[in-house]
Amino acid sequence: MLINSLPGYKPAMLVGTSDKASIDNLAIVSSHFHLGSSPALLGMILRPSSERSERHTLQNALASARWTLNSFSIDQAAMAHQTSAPYPKTVSEFEACHFKPERKADFQAPFVADASLQIGCILREHLPMNVNGTHILIGEVAYLEFPCCAERVDGGIDLSKLNLVTISGLDTYATPPAGIRFAPAQLDLEPRHL
Repeated sequence: MLINSLPGYKPAMLVGTSDKASIDNLAIVSSHFHLGSSPALLGMILRPSSERSERHTLQNALASARWTLNSFSIDQAAMAHQTSAPYPKTVSEFEACHFKPERKADFQAPFVADASLQIGCILREHLPMNVNGTHILIGEVAYLEFPCCAERVDGGIDLSKLNLVTISGLDTYATPPAGIRFAPAQLDLEPRHL
């Protein structure tokens, strides 16, 4: 628990995948990260299969080369947390945890219906890690949807308007405040608020 808590608060998202038999899988993940903007790349770290869990998310993402990242509200945190239970492959966490799958045209992986932030990724690289058996999946953003009221003038997203949830360790969920924005740092100017 101590080592899992060291990175502090991280973004929490629900990862949607589907297997070849069209059984949907949903899993909570807090290990995704920005890797590049052109092309738009997001990385995600997934643990290997163990005696406790078969890691259906990893299997499905590798087989289909598609996955989705979906936000959830603090009111949905209990059921989002429940997606980490070791459900058998024949059980969809969407159904077991009361999330509704949503299909988008031309994208094979399921989204979470009504998620304020929906991201569809296509696998571009898979990096198995020798040090501990984890896997890094690098996906190119192929689909992005969020409410227009959250788009900033500079093209970024005001995440505070999406009610996104963060996670600390394996079990602590929070909704962060709006935060403070600064102009790009320059050598000859003091930091200034935007």
